[in-house]
Order: sequence, then structure tokens, then C-alpha cells
Amino acid sequence: MDKKEKTMKISIKEGAAASVMSGFIDSYITPYALALQANNAQIGFLSSIPNLLSPISQIFGSKIMEKYSRKRIIITAVSLHALMLLPILSLSLFFWKNLFSTYLPIILISLYSLFAIFGAIAGPAWFSLLGDIVPEKIRGRYFGKRNKICGAIALIATIVAALILDLFKTKGLLLIGFSILFLVACFARLISAYLFKKHYEPKLKLEQGYYFSIWQFIKKAPKNNFGRFAIYVALINLTTNIAGPFFAVYMLKDLGFSYITFMLINISASIFSLLFMPIWGKFSDKYGNRMLLKIGSFLVPLLPIAWLFSSSPLYLALVPQLISGLAWSAFNLAAGNFIYDSVSVQRRGICVAYYNLLNGVGIFLGATIGGLIAQYLSISFMNVFLFIFLISGIARFIVAVIFVPKIKEVRKVVGGSPSLYLKEIITNGIVYGIINDLKGIIHLSKKGLLKFNFQLQNNLK
Repeated sequence: MDKKEKTMKISIKEGAAASVMSGFIDSYITPYALALQANNAQIGFLSSIPNLLSPISQIFGSKIMEKYSRKRIIITAVSLHALMLLPILSLSLFFWKNLFSTYLPIILISLYSLFAIFGAIAGPAWFSLLGDIVPEKIRGRYFGKRNKICGAIALIATIVAALILDLFKTKGLLLIGFSILFLVACFARLISAYLFKKHYEPKLKLEQGYYFSIWQFIKKAPKNNFGRFAIYVALINLTTNIAGPFFAVYMLKDLGFSYITFMLINISASIFSLLFMPIWGKFSDKYGNRMLLKIGSFLVPLLPIAWLFSSSPLYLALVPQLISGLAWSAFNLAAGNFIYDSVSVQRRGICVAYYNLLNGVGIFLGATIGGLIAQYLSISFMNVFLFIFLISGIARFIVAVIFVPKIKEVRKVVGGSPSLYLKEIITNGIVYGIINDLKGIIHLSKKGLLKFNFQLQNNLK
């Protein structure tokens, strides 16, 4: 096994550790803010401000690649990313002691922004490094497999987190439950930082003239394929985040769902995404990322609109979340691979930083607009959150209709019928793939457990 193949395997393990953190944090940072008595506007800012500062930090992360190795940048930033969870969990103690309780949501927004900044600094170096490691011809399959395994781990972590929160909520100790989640997430992310030390790092040579400013990028964006793609994804993020931060608020506050019900609805999207991720990976390798992006783009607008028709937990878990799993697994895989196909090796770091900056501005504007509507708009003809979901769905569709035809495929792809190929791999591959995935997860679990027991016995001796 060569160094690149070994690193690809280690990267999946690293992603699994990072997924434990994301499973404990991503779905529960908004409920944590609600537990700290945050209002709707503050919930919007909790999403918008970190997502604006994050890509700005990526520009810094791409620039320091000129002076420091990519591994060093990643390990340092990821370690700080993990440690930021400690002051975040300490806010529960201040709330418990009734100290600064009025200001705790604002402090949480500030600390969570720093958490996002450290995570973002590692982004360009990670993206550049993995781009050098993973061969182009198997990129779709590899990241499809990696995303599927990481998604399964995140799914398990999300379930465990909900069980912990519901248990502590019944005992009147909800904030202690959140503290446990964030402490475990911190430890998992530190494991992730350790695994980065084992990555092979090909030498990166940055020739003179590789760098260009953000203003040059924005000025040329409408005139080139990658620029139009970046603008399109930013606008999708803007229209998506008008509604994005408020699905949790709608379920927990307006519908009064328990954390278990909230979790089950959330993970159903992840389950559907896991089922289709390998299918989308094979589809991307054969027909290109533009075709996959097109599929995702016209499914994404249906998701918020599907929330309008019923508030039944069973309906929400099956219909909107099926659309979500199908749409976002296709869209995100296509978008990530499109960058690799479109950008030269030397400019991957800087291009992904500028791309994410546009996305960050989009997320900031979208979440801010949604937060202000949720906080200040008073309507009687429908629930304000459902109104926000409707606006988001219509806006997503308009953006897709305008921009998708302007984006061209970058690499050479085969001919044939995409619909027939999809039918073939769904009917013949999905059950077989699920069985193999379950076997693989069980095998890794047993291997890891045996190794842990062996080490424990040695320590006891």
C-alpha cells in the first residue's frame, strides 16, 4: 500500500471522529441556544455571523499555506477548534448559577463564531491536501464512500445525543446534558487532530503569480464557469438559510416535539442521504458533476415547501426528509467535486476560500433575513415559520432556473442515458451496498473494540 492509499484510509477514520463531533454539535447548537433563552433574532445571528466570519478566516488559512505546511495548519487549527467547545459548555454553568443570564446568548454567538473560525482556517489546507491525495478518476466514489461512512457515524452520534438530552431533561438537568455532549465532541475532535498527524503530505509548490485577490475573483466571476458556479451556490445558500436555522425552532417551540422526536426527524434525512450517497458517487464519475448538480438543484426547492402540508412527525420524517436526503447528498457531492475539477492544484486553497466567502455572505444574509422576519413579522393567515419556509422554497427555485443553465461541465464524461443508469444502480446496487456497509461498520467496530480491550488489559497489568 502506498502513502496516498494509506492516507485515504486514515482520512476516513479522521472523518469518522469529526462526525462524532458534528453529530453532537450541529443539530444541537440551536436547541442549546434556546435552552439559554435566545430569541428568534439571536437564533438567526447564531447561524449568520459564524457563517460569515468562517469563510473570511479561510482566506487567512489559504494565505498562510505560503509559509507553513498544510499538515501543520490543519493540526493546529483543528486542535483549537476542539478546545473552543470547553468555554461554550461552560455557559451552562453560568446559566445554572444565574450569572450574566441576559447576555449568555450573545456570548454563545461570540464563542461559536470563534469555534467556526478555527474550523474554517483548516479548510483550504485540508481541501488542497485531499485534492493531491485522491486520484481524479475515483474521486466521486471515494468521497461518496467517505461521506457515507461519516454520515453513518454522525447519525449514531445524533441519536445518542438526543437520548442523553431527553434523559437529563426529565431530571431537570438539561444544561448538564448539553455539557456532556460538548465535552465528548471536544474529545472526538482532538482524536481527529491526532489522526491528521498520520497523513502523508505531498510537497506543494506555489509558483509566482498563483495568487489573485478576492476583488479580482469577484470581478471575473460572472465571465467564467467556476465564477458562475460559485455565485450560484452562494445564492442557493442565501435562499436556503432564510429557512435553515428555523426548522429546529419550529419543531421544538411551535410543535413542542421532544428531543427524541426532533432527532428522529433530523436523522431520517441522514438515513436517506446515506442510502443515495454511493449511487450519486457512481453517477458523478460517469455523467459528471454538472448533471448531478442539476438533479440536486431542482429537488432542493421542494424541501421547505413540503413542510407546509402537515405537522405530523411521521409525515415530516418521511416526506420532507426524503427530499432532503436525496437533494443535499446530490448537491453537496456535486459541488465539492466540481471545485476539484475546475481549479488547478496550486489555486485550490485560494479558490475554495473565495468560494466559501461568497457562501458565507449568502448564509449571513439569508439567516439574518430569516431571523428578522421570524422576530418582527406579525401575520395571521399562517404560521410565521411556515411563511419563511414558503419564501425560501420559491427563492431557491428561481435561483436554480436562472443559474443552472449557465454552468457547464468541466471534465469529459461518457454518453448514454443518465435515467437508465440511475435505475440500474438503484435496483441492483442499493441493497447490496447497504449490506456491505453494515458488514464494514460491524467489522471496524469489532476491530476497534478488540484493540481497545487489548490496550486496557495491558494497562491493567
